Amino acid sequence: MIIWDNHFHVDPFKGLFLDSVRQFHRAGGTHLVVVYKSAHDYGFGGARAEDFMRAMDFHLELVERINRETAVKAFAAVGVHPAEFVHLAGEKGIDYAKNEVMKALEYAQKLCLEGKAIAIGEIGRPHYEVPAEVWEASIELMKYGMSLAREADCAVQLHTESFDEARFRELGEYVREVGIKPFRVVKHFSPPLVKIAEEVGVFPSIPASRKNIKAAIEQGNRFLMETDYIDDRNRPGAVLGPKTVPKRTKAFLQNGLFSEEDVYKIHVENPKKVYGIEPGD
Repeated sequence: MIIWDNHFHVDPFKGLFLDSVRQFHRAGGTHLVVVYKSAHDYGFGGARAEDFMRAMDFHLELVERINRETAVKAFAAVGVHPAEFVHLAGEKGIDYAKNEVMKALEYAQKLCLEGKAIAIGEIGRPHYEVPAEVWEASIELMKYGMSLAREADCAVQLHTESFDEARFRELGEYVREVGIKPFRVVKHFSPPLVKIAEEVGVFPSIPASRKNIKAAIEQGNRFLMETDYIDDRNRPGAVLGPKTVPKRTKAFLQNGLFSEEDVYKIHVENPKKVYGIEPGD
């Protein structure tokens, strides 16, 4: 059985790194999208485009180690977290920060075109209050990242504030404006609004709490499951622990909340559609 966690971080300095991946595997997990954390987390300054690029290269090395040293198949997502832009804008000004982040996102696109990553992400807008001009600039950068993903025909994983139906519809407008294929746009840390996401053409990646996944499957199986595991020894199990997706999947299958068709759709067909890859590859 293929079990796919769509948003998983690793940290070789503050976290368990390979041990967290092995926990995922022992619980029954097989495939991970390992998402870039931040330049600062990886030991780079985050003051210029080159810092983000070096951090992305370092991230790819971590993913290569997972594939070489564990039984899990890992895929990389690379980008610039919106919090990195907010911090840099505060330090150096919005125009400087936008220029550096745009160059870094172009590098992320290059890595996707070269087959070293399968998505640009996580990018988007901050989940906390910021000045209006920073908010607007964050939206511009999100659209720019989406346009780069459109050109590369790759997926994009979006980090945003908490979402509701109105914000999903707003995101749907951005998707149409940019012209990216709707199924390539993943709303990371999505609420279980499966029908609304389908209507606006966005793929929800839903934190795998029991409440969330129960609400999601009642609306259909067009979604992905994630932990958003952050791999920090000081915050064990945050956001959800590395075992959560395989344990939740198997429990829902055993209890009849998932059918075998649901499991195959969520963990094989949906990742294949979004990322254009065979999960078994």
